[in-house]
Amino acid sequence: MTRSFPRCSTFLALLAVLLCCGIALAQSSTSQDSQEQDQSTTFKVSVDVVQLFFNVKDKHNGLIGGLKKEDFQLFEDGKPQTLKYFTAESDLPLTLGIMIDTSGSQTRVLGMEKEVGASFLKQILREKDLAFVINFDISVELAQDLTNSVQRLRKALDETRINIGRPNGPGGLGGGTIPTQGPPKGTLLYDAVYLASHDMLSHEVGRKALILLTDGQDQGSRYRVHDAIEAAQKADTICYVLLVEDRGFYGGGGYFGEGDMKKMTAETGGRVIDVGNRPEKLRQAFDEISNELRSQYSIGYTPTNVARDGGFRHIEIKTKDGYKIQSRNGYYAVSR
Repeated sequence: MTRSFPRCSTFLALLAVLLCCGIALAQSSTSQDSQEQDQSTTFKVSVDVVQLFFNVKDKHNGLIGGLKKEDFQLFEDGKPQTLKYFTAESDLPLTLGIMIDTSGSQTRVLGMEKEVGASFLKQILREKDLAFVINFDISVELAQDLTNSVQRLRKALDETRINIGRPNGPGGLGGGTIPTQGPPKGTLLYDAVYLASHDMLSHEVGRKALILLTDGQDQGSRYRVHDAIEAAQKADTICYVLLVEDRGFYGGGGYFGEGDMKKMTAETGGRVIDVGNRPEKLRQAFDEISNELRSQYSIGYTPTNVARDGGFRHIEIKTKDGYKIQSRNGYYAVSR
């Protein structure tokens, strides 16, 4: 059974202009199972509770564990908040999206990304975890819907190909692509993040993260970086970017998309890791992400500002010892 991506009003307006269909996905039973996970290990977030997952680091970026509820202070728009929930568990269920850039600039590094990415999935996924694979270039394709099967995920990675021609037509899993028009399209990075957040992750519960393997260059997306960030924040999703670069493609000049990638990761609670074209650096980066995702603290609180007006609320977490907090910087106050 298949269904179309849910469409927000903005997306519908775009589709009306473009007269095309969006990405379709298979509605898997595993996605339903993820929403029925044991509530002893997953917060049931209500309309009145804001949930945050975050890491604590020392001045050398080493992970700090063993902290307790009383070690933290939380502020929303500068006003102190009372923590309602707190856990320091490292094995909470995880929903993970692997986003792989298959544009022309990645031709000589795609093989490395496939191999190391598959090893990472085998390492990190546990029984209650789910993952999906999306590849993006001149179109955005759902290569594998939510699943716990490392074999299926690896197969999806293995089958990704560089695409610099026309957008793929219906027939693959999902049956279509994001419609585009206007200037030449190269890498629909922001469209991919927006759709993965809004249409894949917004309905999931628990810990959620996107890992992008890309050089950070966007060309031709309908959505902008702030749209991608907003969608990730509304879906409570952390974004990591592994900057994978083939300098030969750029004539030795390198890429220039790092600034927007740092903005996107900082505002969603992730970070950028520059790996170039070296497999050992890519493996190390995946190991670091794995450790961070398994070492997160989780807190929940009921905001003193009860208005659900859609406005953005800035969040700041502090520790008594002044440790560095890696967390998203806020949320949108919308009814859930």
